[in-house]
Amino acid sequence: MSAPILIAGGGVGGLALALSLQERGIPCELFEAAREVRELGVGINTLPHAIRELAALGLLPALDAVAIRTRELRYLDRFGNRIWTEPRGIYAGFDVPQFSIHRGRLHGVLWRAALERLGPQHLHTGKRLAGFAQDGRGVTARFEDGSTRRGRALIGADGIHSAVRRLLHPEDGGIRWNGIQMWRGAVDWPAFEGGDVMIVAGDMTEKLVLYPIAEGRSPGTRLTNWVVCAQIGDPARPPPRREDWSRPGRLEEVLPHVQRFRVPWLDVEAMVRATPEFWEYPMCDRDPLPWWTQGRVTLLGDAAHPMYPVGSNGASQAVLDARLLARLLAETTAPRALKAYEAERLPATREIVLANRRGGPERVVDVVSARAPEGFARIEDVIAPEELAAIAKGYAQMAGFAR
Repeated sequence: MSAPILIAGGGVGGLALALSLQERGIPCELFEAAREVRELGVGINTLPHAIRELAALGLLPALDAVAIRTRELRYLDRFGNRIWTEPRGIYAGFDVPQFSIHRGRLHGVLWRAALERLGPQHLHTGKRLAGFAQDGRGVTARFEDGSTRRGRALIGADGIHSAVRRLLHPEDGGIRWNGIQMWRGAVDWPAFEGGDVMIVAGDMTEKLVLYPIAEGRSPGTRLTNWVVCAQIGDPARPPPRREDWSRPGRLEEVLPHVQRFRVPWLDVEAMVRATPEFWEYPMCDRDPLPWWTQGRVTLLGDAAHPMYPVGSNGASQAVLDARLLARLLAETTAPRALKAYEAERLPATREIVLANRRGGPERVVDVVSARAPEGFARIEDVIAPEELAAIAKGYAQMAGFAR
């Protein structure tokens, strides 16, 4: 049997890669830094081009059981006036859904599938990468507990704080904060607008995002994800300390931002107040890298291209990375596969990172807010339909999920 592919990181991208390699009969070993795998986080969206890849792995029924098939995306101003509406997933003519899902439940579906298909002996927890050494025949990964593992390639899928990225690019400028703080929570709440609609309201200075991510505890309710974003800091300053990420949020800090929004059919303040626990995070990314690959080592997902959470693209792009890399590893030698993977995925994801800094498709609310800060009676008096479509559909085309 050939030496395995070593995967550092057991998140969405790393697990998608492990499952994709197993599908093709390529041995792999996955190493996750956390000692215990738990279903953490709040809501995310996964787009049809990524769901199609997960469906090819036979995961569609398991995802359907824990997620919501998103029917529609609506952009509103902060007064609740509708700016732009578009169908999503199967309602837009795709053969697979767009899923709104709890990140932890998505991770759980992937982890359980990997346990079943690869076997627990190939999934290692409590293994934080400390270094690697490579030669013409393979790569040796070294972990903080002193253990090592030899493989024919090492894939760094270890997130925005990636150790592999740091080893490949010690000169990298690090995490960039745009000054926006996010408060994120999820609560069981009466379904709104059919129970399958995603809402983005406001602008990049102050924004509200709402969408259901699972069936609720009783008929007529949904587990509803909410996000409040506000510009509170100077983008020129360093980001908050790592220990300040994902800490419990405080009502007195988020409510003044929530109270600026009016959604006619939803009491957003009551929903936020009813949320037992929520968290705050800085909105961060990293500058695109000039290269990902050095010999038999490369990067994947947030380790390669962390991006602002606009446009529903982070997890989706990690899945696309994984599926392409597995296919290439099945077709050619590891060094050639890694170089071909980088050649295709680096420029594509670079464009998304930069587009997300400009607001991505959500830039439609920025434009309207700038032109009509006190609201409007007719959207046509503020912006032409063609201009709106160019922003929203142009992003979909660039990100690879346009119809």
